[in-house]
Amino acid sequence: MKAFVSRSYGPPDVLKFTEIPVPVPRDDEVLVRIRACSVNPYDWHNMRGEPYLARLMPGGLALRAPKITILGADISGQVEAVGKDVTEFRPGDDVFAVVSGGGFAEYVCVREADLVQKPENLSHEEAAAVPMAANTALLALRDEGHVQAGQRVLVNGASGGVGTFAVQLARALGAEVTGVCGAGNVDLVHSLGATRVIDYTTRDFTRETGRYDLFVDIAGSRPVSVSRRVLHPKGTYVVVGGPPGRWVQPMGHVLSALATSRFVGQRISVADALSCPSPKRNLLTLSAFLNDKRVVPVIDRRYPFEEIPEAIAYLEEGHAPGKVVISI
Repeated sequence: MKAFVSRSYGPPDVLKFTEIPVPVPRDDEVLVRIRACSVNPYDWHNMRGEPYLARLMPGGLALRAPKITILGADISGQVEAVGKDVTEFRPGDDVFAVVSGGGFAEYVCVREADLVQKPENLSHEEAAAVPMAANTALLALRDEGHVQAGQRVLVNGASGGVGTFAVQLARALGAEVTGVCGAGNVDLVHSLGATRVIDYTTRDFTRETGRYDLFVDIAGSRPVSVSRRVLHPKGTYVVVGGPPGRWVQPMGHVLSALATSRFVGQRISVADALSCPSPKRNLLTLSAFLNDKRVVPVIDRRYPFEEIPEAIAYLEEGHAPGKVVISI
């Protein structure tokens, strides 16, 4: 099969388009022929081996060379073969999943416990936009943020991959949503269900007079000590990411939030899709929202398989509204 393989850290050209053997599923695994995937900040952090601090953390990036040689965490495709213990799927089924790696290839093996039937009303490209970003948004709102109907929610970074799902999910869960984004994406965020949209190029959201029950901070554009001012005294601050950086960020922003949580009355936590104990359950929940169109994937650009390095380079610029997907 064809795949993009990386043996060293570096810019997108370290991804080499090559032929490798098709993987063989284990007893509890499904071999999926990938029809589409998407790119995430997770991919380029692993590609570049940044931030460098992550190479020194237990369970983080490897010190000198990538642990994950085939990147790609979001996949949508068709079942090609199943292991002998698999009972839920059969060849030909349309499926999607979030995986720890292997998506930048024509085939990948996925545990049955992590795989979900693709929503029928979505194309493979649309389904591939969902797993990591939407799962992260759901974790931030429901599991970490404990959002309730009628609450006021602020989403900083509302026009990105996670943000476009967070705005829609918060609205679907009955919250009143305010989004923070750049001037060019104000109309998009309004269209996704935000009651108010703050253009960060002209207004500082931390100086607004309103107070929120939940702040989902994806962009990490303001220090934690400043950002939590927008919350009620007993509000919740959920960190999803932070500003990009080579040495410490975005980990520095996350660690700052966790350190601050020890000394304030507000609840502060982190949403991380890769540490989710039940990604399949979350994808099933998301499928219900997708099937009735309360949530719709926002796709900025589509690239052919051979142009994955170009897709990652574009995502690294940090201005993509919604998701960047790959057709295979």
